Amino acid sequence: MDQFTIFGFFIFILRSCSGIQHEEDYLKFPPGFSIGSASSAYQVEGAWNVSGKGPSVWDWFTHKKDSIVVGQATGDIACDSYHKYKEDIAMMKDIGFRHYRFSLSWTRILPTGLPDKISQEGLQYYKDLIDEVRRQGMEPFVTIYHWDHPEFMTRLGSWTNELMVQYYAEYARVVFRELGSRVKLWATVNEPEQNCRLGFGRDVHAPGINLPHFGEYLCLHNYLKAHARAYHIYDEEFRAEQGGQVGIVHLCEPFFPQPSDDLELKRIGFETGCAWGTYPIFSKEGNYPQVLRDRINENSKLEGLPFSRLPEFSPEWIERIRGSFDFLGINIYTAREVRALPREANGKWPNDFGVELIINETWPENNSWLRVVPQGMGEILRTIRDVYDNPPVYIMENGATSAKGFKDYNRIEYLYGYMKEMLLAINRDGCNVKGYTVWSFLDSFEWSDGYSDFFGLVEVNFSDPKRKRTPRLSTKWLKQIMKKGRLINIKDIGQLH
Repeated sequence: MDQFTIFGFFIFILRSCSGIQHEEDYLKFPPGFSIGSASSAYQVEGAWNVSGKGPSVWDWFTHKKDSIVVGQATGDIACDSYHKYKEDIAMMKDIGFRHYRFSLSWTRILPTGLPDKISQEGLQYYKDLIDEVRRQGMEPFVTIYHWDHPEFMTRLGSWTNELMVQYYAEYARVVFRELGSRVKLWATVNEPEQNCRLGFGRDVHAPGINLPHFGEYLCLHNYLKAHARAYHIYDEEFRAEQGGQVGIVHLCEPFFPQPSDDLELKRIGFETGCAWGTYPIFSKEGNYPQVLRDRINENSKLEGLPFSRLPEFSPEWIERIRGSFDFLGINIYTAREVRALPREANGKWPNDFGVELIINETWPENNSWLRVVPQGMGEILRTIRDVYDNPPVYIMENGATSAKGFKDYNRIEYLYGYMKEMLLAINRDGCNVKGYTVWSFLDSFEWSDGYSDFFGLVEVNFSDPKRKRTPRLSTKWLKQIMKKGRLINIKDIGQLH
């Protein structure tokens, strides 16, 4: 029995002996468990050039004449949450949320991107926002960076340039100093792997640096260093006085091996899909997973390179990054199957990792790109429990799209399925999950998809200058489950009208 299963086996025995017999007994939220919703600055704020704000990389990316964003949409106005945040927070309170996860705009606080100029107007906006969240009885969960760094840094190579580590660290220090007395939960960066893959290995996201098998590796390497710098700045300069917690948010979706009993392939799938960015922080050993280092190193040699395309951490950086967390934030939407690929004729590993990630066509479809695979929620939580010694976990994004309109039944079904698997993982399997966050509170700018996907619990009319908000049916369902402290059976959805 390997590390992925032995812990779960003992938890199962202990739980069985405790007298809990029925699945419904597991579907209660633990005491102190927090449910909230989320947004990010560029996706909802708008006000792109007010309060002295400087241009971000997404301002530049969406304003380009050859913009690839659907409908050439921008976040110039977006949901106009910069002006409507009080209305939004009042709606969150009415639903019963206990936390609100949002991000800060780097260039709203530091218009030049550097601490030579701090915008007091920008800072005041975030102070007012945080104070309003707290006044309405919720906890602010603040992401320092959610992909919208200053535009000029792109001309320096952005996250492929190690200068970003220093720039980000100085930005984080200003944020901790100015806002830390109001905030107890910080996330340093959001989904670094996804940003690196789509923005540096491809040209789908800003900044569109299309350098596959080079750009994304340099990008993640510097992200991890930046995260560790920020964590230690807080730990050494602010924690004693402010008493908060600092973590990081990763996309950690499950990859089911085919064949299903291939435990080695299961491990490689996890290391490809989640541990590439989490292993250096959360494992006992630190550094990147060995199999990824070995395979990229082998490929680099076969290509005739005198170095590996995967950058190498010094022993000092391994130590500094390892253990730089108070919690792990994970985003999960769907799942993939993972299949092993044989070496190519020249001996190289295909895709550098030697695996193929595919969609199982039998999995139900949602309105957008994602497949509905709720069992993946429990799978990834149990894997994190086993591999990383059960760290505190916050689910920071989980959600689905719906069609326009009020009746988002498919979203309720999706959330019910994923939350059910989460609660089974907590109450039956002993996973250390502290909170759950629905993505997203509002329909918003969905990056290269523009305004073509509707993830919001609240519909936003983007053709209305006032950006009218209309809560969807799912908000009524969420309100009920939070009042009752447990999941409501999916059969009872019809009673929400």
